Amino acid sequence: MTTKPPISVAITGAAGQIAYSLLFRVASGAMFGEDVPVSLRLIEVEPAMRALEGVAMELDDCAFPLLAGVEMTSDLDVGFDGVNWAILVGAMPRKAGMERRDLLSVNGSIFGPQGRAIAKRASSDVRVFVVGNPCNTNSLIARHAAHELPPERFFAMTRLDQNRATTQLARAAGVAVSQVSNVAIWGNHSATQYPDFLNAKISGKPATEMISDHAWLRDGFITTVQKRGAAVIEARGASSAASAANGIIDSVRSIITPTNAGDCVSLIVPSKGEYGIPEGLQFGFPVSSDGESCQVVEGFELDDFARAKIAITTEELVGERAEVAELLK
Repeated sequence: MTTKPPISVAITGAAGQIAYSLLFRVASGAMFGEDVPVSLRLIEVEPAMRALEGVAMELDDCAFPLLAGVEMTSDLDVGFDGVNWAILVGAMPRKAGMERRDLLSVNGSIFGPQGRAIAKRASSDVRVFVVGNPCNTNSLIARHAAHELPPERFFAMTRLDQNRATTQLARAAGVAVSQVSNVAIWGNHSATQYPDFLNAKISGKPATEMISDHAWLRDGFITTVQKRGAAVIEARGASSAASAANGIIDSVRSIITPTNAGDCVSLIVPSKGEYGIPEGLQFGFPVSSDGESCQVVEGFELDDFARAKIAITTEELVGERAEVAELLK
């Protein structure tokens, strides 16, 4: 029986599809370890609270030994009070006829208040992981709203994209996914992201040596990863849920677990100017962790092709930042 104190985890959008795939894995120990109790704060908007009650009933019915408690609320101050992790899943989806500016503005009204509540009520060691799209700029908004907290506490998800890229490379090379490493996703979690094949390794060798079809690497591979989310929606009539939840689990574990030597993980973190990226953007980089803190991995080779792709996604993020400039003051 574990004697470790519980980790308190707030999850927004807790009655949604991604959270439904996520919560039971967190409660089972998949995120923080099989000897670490967790206490869940489930946050939803008032109209979804009845559905959230059903989710909480199911969590009860699983009798997870590590689940130290479940609290449901629509009050941000209550939801984020004393939490060690804030996983911000809930966001306004883009609707028909909605311009990107409108989407950014609406989500600003969500993530700004959440950032302020986190800064006001969360534990002094809180870390914030943003999933709700557009996650780069939503995490930027939350980070600025919680300006009292160190910027390096704020992350967002490109791990789902890394996992997608890893599978594509493994299949092309005819190897297991465990043989693929050092896969970076640069920039925005959007159709402009750059999945980096140049620095990826397969069985310890450069992917460009293990995959002879370089035309596919420069075109089909990138396009498949960039448009995978849309392909899932077209196929199942709904956006990625289980794979997104898996990406969240992988991301948090990669933050709290030392990265293997010679490898990286893909995370959105605040830019400090690495690789010439404008300072302050929440940008997808190759990242490593020592288990306590994360840092951008230096020394990745970027040819003209890669730099041009990264310039496109950087321009998009700079434009998004400009759209929400009023929220960053």
